[in-house]
Amino acid sequence: MPDSFVIRRATAADLPALGKLGASLLRAHYTFDPQRFMAPRGDPEAGYGWFLGTQLKEDDVAVFVAERSGNAIGYVYAGMEPQSWKELREAAGFVHDVVVAPEAQRSGVASALVESACEWLRSIGAPRVVLWTAEKNAPAQRLFTQLGFRRTMIEMTREL
Repeated sequence: MPDSFVIRRATAADLPALGKLGASLLRAHYTFDPQRFMAPRGDPEAGYGWFLGTQLKEDDVAVFVAERSGNAIGYVYAGMEPQSWKELREAAGFVHDVVVAPEAQRSGVASALVESACEWLRSIGAPRVVLWTAEKNAPAQRLFTQLGFRRTMIEMTREL
């Protein structure tokens, strides 16, 4: 069936594809607000792939890939974060990235990725899961609300 996909842990072999997906996330955020988000300089695909590769080695981090017909069509990057006095919160799971290739969007991939990350975080003792989303990313906000997330903080930026 063309819409079927599997969710699995990422491996080093996935890094080129994940780098492309991560770079698309970087570019989308930069488009949302170029003053707030990093500019996609140089080779962001290689940079993002390298970064996610460093995360695959961490015990308190997981990267899950959505795969269809042998191709990575999305990923989620999540980890356990310690108590933070700076953020006024106890230890929590954190979904850092979730991105789905355009051709696979609105087919349940993002929901499955987030749920996989939440299940893994639950399995390692996370009492809750926190994530951030860009102010202008209304589709992501709707998805996260549908998955049971609630608004708890509003980031504000002032340029100097």
